Amino acid sequence: MNMSQTTNRRFEIFISLIFSFCLIFVATNSQAIEKPRLRVITSIGSFTIELYHNEAPKSVANILQHVDAGFYNGAIFHRTVKNFIVQTGAYNQDMRLLQPLNSSVEFEANNGLKNLRGTVAVARTTDTQSALSQFFINIKSNPHLDYSAKTKTEWAYTVIGKVISGMNIVRRMSRVTTNDKDLPLTPIVIKRISRI
Repeated sequence: MNMSQTTNRRFEIFISLIFSFCLIFVATNSQAIEKPRLRVITSIGSFTIELYHNEAPKSVANILQHVDAGFYNGAIFHRTVKNFIVQTGAYNQDMRLLQPLNSSVEFEANNGLKNLRGTVAVARTTDTQSALSQFFINIKSNPHLDYSAKTKTEWAYTVIGKVISGMNIVRRMSRVTTNDKDLPLTPIVIKRISRI
């Protein structure tokens, strides 16, 4: 192999390495886009949520729209049930009903995700298209909330993400003293939710 061939070979290897690094960079950033993260700062501690954009794109986009608008800042966890769920997105500290930014979000519970311990799902009424601003976190696995068939959608709830750090704070929320409507006697206030 002469000098020219050696130089060409080294150049090919260099280009190949650069291309490989570019692919890794794109893949890493793609994952970051597909799974945005939220930092939730509350009056009793903080936790982080990772959202599953690929599996529930419309539901995640809706939640992110509310986050970006500052909708949850000042909201309370208005329903906390030990060994079940904690829920937010409906009221502020004065128990004033919050007004969601959208009128409805498409039902996406048939996305293959399960209501496992630590997962985040959107709350709604018995109308499958009624998910708006409320979401809940599963304190334990709740298979009765999972999608099972098109004819049994009334009890299915769309999973949109998971708590990836600070689950101890979420469990603590579920153990606070509440009234007979599962409302904490001492408000658990969301100081801020922001993307990270």
